[in-house]
Amino acid sequence: MTDTISAIATANGIGSIAIIRISGDRALQIAKSLTKKEDFSPRYATLTNIYNPQNELIDEAIVIYFKAPYSFTAENVVEIQCHGGFIVAQSILKATLAHGARLATPGEFSKRAFFNGRIDLSEAEAIAQLIEAKSEDAAKILAAQMKGSLKEYIEQIRDDIIHILAYSEVSIDYAEEDLPEDLVAQIKEQLEELKKSLDKTLIASKAREGLVQGFKVAIIGKPNVGKSSLLNALLNYNRAIVSDIAGTTRDTIEEQVKIGTHLIKIVDTAGIREASDEIERIGIERSLEAIEQSDIVVALFDSSREADGEDEQIVSLVNSHAKNKRVIYIKNKIDLEQKFRHVEMKFDLELNSKDSVNSLIKVLQNFMDTTNSSDEIMLISQRQISAVQNTLTNIEEAFIPLQDQELEIFSFHLNEAVKEMASITRPFENDEMLDKMFGSFCLGK
Repeated sequence: MTDTISAIATANGIGSIAIIRISGDRALQIAKSLTKKEDFSPRYATLTNIYNPQNELIDEAIVIYFKAPYSFTAENVVEIQCHGGFIVAQSILKATLAHGARLATPGEFSKRAFFNGRIDLSEAEAIAQLIEAKSEDAAKILAAQMKGSLKEYIEQIRDDIIHILAYSEVSIDYAEEDLPEDLVAQIKEQLEELKKSLDKTLIASKAREGLVQGFKVAIIGKPNVGKSSLLNALLNYNRAIVSDIAGTTRDTIEEQVKIGTHLIKIVDTAGIREASDEIERIGIERSLEAIEQSDIVVALFDSSREADGEDEQIVSLVNSHAKNKRVIYIKNKIDLEQKFRHVEMKFDLELNSKDSVNSLIKVLQNFMDTTNSSDEIMLISQRQISAVQNTLTNIEEAFIPLQDQELEIFSFHLNEAVKEMASITRPFENDEMLDKMFGSFCLGK
């Protein structure tokens, strides 16, 4: 990492300002070449002209110099705040490259911050997720993780495992003697507490996944129950075609809408019934996928029609494809003559989607707000969840050799558990994994 890198750190497009970030040993020298100035006080904003290599004025901008190691990457960093737009920022970036910088790869600034000890992997992932946060609650969780809340939790679990491992390693030297029964019992008790804590964290993280990734709501039902009308009402504009012809919606329609402090994705699915052609069959298959991938399922039924086999099919699909999900059963079209009768059906809401959907909005908001009621530490990526799952597996597999006093095998499983927990914050070595993870970051980050 000896190169000096440069990139535009703001989104491409028209805006009031754009930021070009430079990091590396030559960052300050490049800034001096661009500005024709020799003095930059660290952390002071300097208003100055920016010139290209041909000494032509590009813009008047603010330049801030961060002297190593007091910067995001722990290297010399210069940030140039120029006027936004398609041309100015690109012209300044081009000038930095002409003066010896290299175009940064996606996530390279954060990667340097990690390798220079400025942040760990949990903090790096929190930064990346914060940029794409779908709710205010998620932003608060991720901001806390940027400050090291997850890191502290992981290090505590890791230290507890190492403490138990130390007993085992010392006892291996006295393999001819049996471990005192009270020591085995103490170790088992400590492992049980660790397992309980990790289980709790895992369950809470999976339950609150929608906070970070964005909640996904699937609207399902047989044809002509008002799914598209409901979508249009939630969006407050006519996004989906509404007609009395069954099968009008032949594919899933996805749109985002903000409810309360949450940005959610609503999926209007094709009416579920026996398909009349290949296109409709594919649309129905996608509807089933939408159910499985959603956090919330809105099952819609037409109160103006008698219950039939297609309604029974919807109930069956919810029971089989929406396990462990929040399902909201809605009786729609209550302004018409009521004909729907179902002995086992208990509706959460009754409404007319063409009139008002405020009751549904309140239910959705309440569910999403209460999802963050837990104070548990939250894992924010599949990589972190997999590491905790692998840790739990190794702890569970350590109980049998502990009982049989096969301490070498017991120590092996605990060592694997330590490695898995360490991988969340700072893995021992895995360049390929690091390249893949940081490569998913946006350019300039």
